[in-house]
Amino acid sequence: MDGTDSRNGNLDTVRERLNVVTQETRFSLVQDILGHPSGLPTLKELDYVNPSRSQTTIRPHLQRLVEAGIVEKVELPENRRQNDLPYTFYGISEEGSRFLEEHKLRSAKETLRKIYDRVEKTAEIERYESAPRPKR
Repeated sequence: MDGTDSRNGNLDTVRERLNVVTQETRFSLVQDILGHPSGLPTLKELDYVNPSRSQTTIRPHLQRLVEAGIVEKVELPENRRQNDLPYTFYGISEEGSRFLEEHKLRSAKETLRKIYDRVEKTAEIERYESAPRPKR
């Protein structure tokens, strides 16, 4: 056997991605991204909804999700940026979306949105949440 599967691509890649996505902190971040109203939260928003984890903990986990092709870092074009509002966001990539769907890791998206909506937010987080987002 050569380690490939016509449905899922290279089995080693699939295993690696599953290991990346199912690690507790990263799985939580994926769920938070899926639950965000725009699907594109900022680092500050992810930090806020994960009070037991610091930004210094969240950053490398986000980077690992980006490296695995599950999450993509998306920036607002310079001409749309506003002073003191965020311009860097994190969203599930197209490839990541397909992977999550194939492995039944995306099925609770609507429930996650409802949970996210119930989180009591500070004025700053509400401002960040309503900041302009890039088109995808």
